[in-house]
Formats: sequence, C-alpha cells, structure tokens
Amino acid sequence: MKLDPVDVSNAGIKVAIFGATGFVGKHLCHNLGHNGAYAYIGNRGDEVDHRDIKPMFDLGHTRFVYYSPRDVDSMRDVIGDADIVINLISKTYNTGQPIQTKDFPYIGWQTNYSIEDVNVGIAKQIAELCVEMQVDNLIHVSAAGCSEDHPSEWARTKFLGEQAVKEIYPWATIVRPTQLFGTEDKFLHYFANMAKLYGCVPVLGDGTTLTQPVWAVDVAKTISRITDAPEKFEGRTVDCFGPSDYTYEELGKFVLDLTEQDKRILHVPEKYYLMMAKALGYQSFVNMNEDMAKLWSRDMLPAMTAEEYRNQPEEGKILTMEDLGITGTPIEKEAFSYLHRFRTAGHFGRVDGYH
Repeated sequence: MKLDPVDVSNAGIKVAIFGATGFVGKHLCHNLGHNGAYAYIGNRGDEVDHRDIKPMFDLGHTRFVYYSPRDVDSMRDVIGDADIVINLISKTYNTGQPIQTKDFPYIGWQTNYSIEDVNVGIAKQIAELCVEMQVDNLIHVSAAGCSEDHPSEWARTKFLGEQAVKEIYPWATIVRPTQLFGTEDKFLHYFANMAKLYGCVPVLGDGTTLTQPVWAVDVAKTISRITDAPEKFEGRTVDCFGPSDYTYEELGKFVLDLTEQDKRILHVPEKYYLMMAKALGYQSFVNMNEDMAKLWSRDMLPAMTAEEYRNQPEEGKILTMEDLGITGTPIEKEAFSYLHRFRTAGHFGRVDGYH
C-alpha cells in the first residue's frame, strides 16, 4: 500500500537538529522554517556557522545551543523538550590539530574526533539520550550501499552507527540516501575541480563503478515530510536515490561537457588512485581523500531496483521518496545551476543572448 503524501503543516512541532549547518541540514531547515516548525539547533562552531539559518524561521522559532559531544549535558540542552530529534552528523575524515611534542621534529598530530567517533559514537549517544529523555521520534540519517565489510571506514561506520541506533531506539526512522549532489556538494565538484586545477579527471580503474546520486534538496524534503507525520514512519527505513545510475566515467564526461572543459578522463589503477587520493587529502581545493576513494571503489546504489521496491510485501517494506510523494530530480536538471562557473567567463562568455 502506498502511503498518502503528507500535505499538512508541521507548525508548532519542536525539532532538535544535530548537523543543521551541514549540506542537507540547511535545506532541511529551509523546509522546516517554511512550515512553521520550532527548531533547536545544535552547533559546535562559531555563530557565523549558523547565521544563515536564522532567517529561515519565524522570529522566536529557533534556539541555538552550543554543545560538545563529550559533554552529555550540553547535548541534553540541545534536545530539551523536542518532539523529534534529527541526526544528520557525518564525517568522511578524522578531525584534529597539530601539537607540540618533546622529541624531534617537535610537532605531532592529535585526533579530536575520528570517523568512528562521529558516525558511531555520536549516533549512539543521541539515540541513548532520546530513550532517556523519552523523545517521541528519532530520525537518523545513514547511507545507502554501506556494509560492515566495506573497504571504506566511512561506509563501515555508517553501517555500524545505523545498527547501533536500531538496537537502542528500535522505532527510529532511518533515512538512507545515496551520494548527494547539489550546490555545495563534494561529488560533482570533484570532477570540475580536478579538470580546472590539474588538467585531467582521474577515475578509479576502468571507471565503470556505478552510483545513483540524489539531489540534497530531495533528501531534505523527504525528512521534512517525515516530520509532518512521524508516527507513520516509526521503525521504518526510507531509501533516497535519484532516477538514474551512472558510472564515474560517465559523470566525468558529463561534467566536462557541462563546464566546456576540453580535458581528458584518466584511468588510474586502484593502487595509484588511492595514493593520489591520500595526497589530495592534504589540500583544500579538491574534496577527496583516501577513504572517499575507497568508497568510490564500490557501487553505491539503492538496495533494490525501483520495481522491486514497489513489489515488496507490506510488512517490513523499505520505503522510498516515491512513497512520500517526492520524485527524484535528475542530475542533468540541477548541475548547470552551480557548475557553469567552471566555464571560461562562466555562462557570460556566450555572445548570443547576452550582448
């Protein structure tokens, strides 16, 4: 049975959001603010990190709380009397800082939060607090294509984090998007930046690994729809994916064509691609590191085909965006809006229509 798309306003509902300043978080805040929700925004950074979120909500409908994952009381302050808690937190790399050491070369590296700390530890902590504080609903954002034997630590820890949340808070709603594309993505920008800065687009192996990316705005809409009637989705899993799958070589050619860069696709054996990705992890111009390269070494697809999702038995059915009345946006429809800047003179280099 297909669920009726929810079209009621969630005005007055109180939502605590961890990860609101991230890629999906800002789009989600826009949707929640439009519907009149009250938002409790957890933030670990400076005021500048969330100042663009304030205008998304009505006056008095936001509460910004500074917290540390190592200070459980501060996380309790974020949740407060929220009806729904949403966990969007995720990291693809260890965070840290240089420290002084006693021995030569007198400088070392201290990890503040590892990938496991973020994707498993914080996810467990939030779920445990939701049980302790008797929060009505928890929405946990995991990821598609993850498994405990995946070569990527990010994929392994996202899987383990999802399992931990289900064990602690069995009626949590799990949202599993594939790779995200959109204005601030680290996905299509990889191809555009590599071509612009390094003169070619390296792809792993023969470039035939598949992915089925989803627009970040569609994922945010999906989560917002769940908050409209969260009791309908208790204990359910919602998979989010775009309408088409692509190989990484196809995506590279698509971005080169879109940005009008006459560069070539470079097939790199896995061993050397991982070495390249590790080196890229030390710079800030291209968002890539060794663990992301390992993530891209395997297909990142939804668990089933669209037809298989529709033909599932009702009991234990894994839902999709379609069940919530959301149609996946094609990558071809949105990519130009934020990648045209990689063209020479942007899109103003064209004579016809601009002069």
